Amino acid sequence: MKPRINIITLGVEDLKASVKFYEEGLGLPRMPYDGDIAFFQLSGTWLGLYPRTSLAEDAQVSPIGEGFRGVTLAHNVAGKSEVDEVMAEAEKAGAIIQKPAQDVFWGGYSGYFSDPDGHLWEVAWNPQFWPGPKDE
Repeated sequence: MKPRINIITLGVEDLKASVKFYEEGLGLPRMPYDGDIAFFQLSGTWLGLYPRTSLAEDAQVSPIGEGFRGVTLAHNVAGKSEVDEVMAEAEKAGAIIQKPAQDVFWGGYSGYFSDPDGHLWEVAWNPQFWPGPKDE
């Protein structure tokens, strides 16, 4: 297997509401596509939104599941102030702040929010991974 992820697809309860959250709230660029799915162009990959029950049916698994799903999505940025900006943008878009941005044990700065379907996103500045400018 080649080391890459082409598309991350999230199962959502309300496709229209989730599209609004990601497109209008977070400003992700939506790709033109007809059908009961939405795609957003990201740097290096795509994000897909698909009705949860349809996605479960396609994978031949139960659509029932709540709480922590064992997966987080991460959005790394160039500095602490950008973490705060993205967290505020997400909250304004309707995200629930699960963990406010703060200095963390591994030397960076991060926080978590959840989208309308409870998918966890970490917004982080990691001075060991980020090649760009750093702010304190």
